[in-house]
Amino acid sequence: MKSLESMTATPKSTSRQMEFVTVTVANQLLGLPISRVHDVFVVSEMTTVPLAQGEIAGLLNLRGRVVTAVSLRRRLGLNDTAGAERRMAVGLENQGEAYGLLVDEVGEVLKLDPDEMQPNPVHMDRGWVGLSQGVHQLREKLLIVLDVDAVLAFETTREAA
Repeated sequence: MKSLESMTATPKSTSRQMEFVTVTVANQLLGLPISRVHDVFVVSEMTTVPLAQGEIAGLLNLRGRVVTAVSLRRRLGLNDTAGAERRMAVGLENQGEAYGLLVDEVGEVLKLDPDEMQPNPVHMDRGWVGLSQGVHQLREKLLIVLDVDAVLAFETTREAA
């Protein structure tokens, strides 16, 4: 007798599944393509960077490598949490630079069918839409799939004073 799982999953969809590392920021479930994630780590010490953009939380030393810490809360237009005891980060690379994306919590790895991803809801905040590739409706929550390139795209030119 076949199990329910074997009757509902087709080999074609299984091979096409994409994996996402889930993170939580302000109780919102977010997904990062696992192919872009290099590390998950606890942030111990961070050095602030004077005159850096607001999203840049500081610099980290990760096994001898300098990593730019980016606050995903700030990047999404949210306030920082006061006194976060354990700060988690997801290590990513973009254009040869190492980044640590600061998140509230790191969850599990989900395998999802890319054909089931839906466009961003029309009522979603415009700032979030620019950082998202789409959404997956899970049983209990909505998973917003982040566009890593957009999240790590910072304005590099400064206006002359």
